[in-house]
Amino acid sequence: MKLNSKYLEGLRIRAGASASARKDAPRCEWPGCRQQAEHPAPKGRDREGEYFLFCIEHVRQYNKRYNYFSGMADEELRDWLERNTTGHRPTWRMGGHAPGPGGLHPDLLKSRAAFRNAAAWRDAFGLFGNATARQAPRPRRVLPAAVVEALGVLGLDEEADAACIKMRYKKLVKELHPDMHGGDKSREARLREVIAAYHKLRKAKLV
Repeated sequence: MKLNSKYLEGLRIRAGASASARKDAPRCEWPGCRQQAEHPAPKGRDREGEYFLFCIEHVRQYNKRYNYFSGMADEELRDWLERNTTGHRPTWRMGGHAPGPGGLHPDLLKSRAAFRNAAAWRDAFGLFGNATARQAPRPRRVLPAAVVEALGVLGLDEEADAACIKMRYKKLVKELHPDMHGGDKSREARLREVIAAYHKLRKAKLV
């Protein structure tokens, strides 16, 4: 490698320039020390971002006795350690919202009220609040036409369950029986129709 290369000529540092740089370097802030200060040291609590400049010897001495919590009461220290778990950022209960003056923000309260209003939204699967009050309507059962017709004879639709069918059948038989009308048989045809419809529903295993 040629020491007089044109590429190295611009990289050479003159001795005078180096001496001038050392002369202009900051001095150690330790009382009575005039050494160059090349090592920053934090100034302490409530002065974050501010630093002393010390030489290597005095920065070591400073660091040995440095105590960030010096002068802090026990209660303040516990509070600081607790808030330190979240990086001293404000927190609130899970599922809640950031508190504001006087509690929750009025706009947030309005949105909550609108959300709770059953007319403003539809909870099809009952995931929120009272599931029974907001559940989606059950799909209608698909039944054979003869079964639907038999239910119609009893005055029922496809949603009628076994208990409902039995209750309706007993009521109609009692109302249509001749003994309930002084032996009048004018309702016998209707009674036979109801009985036949009920047997058809039993055969279809709806009761």
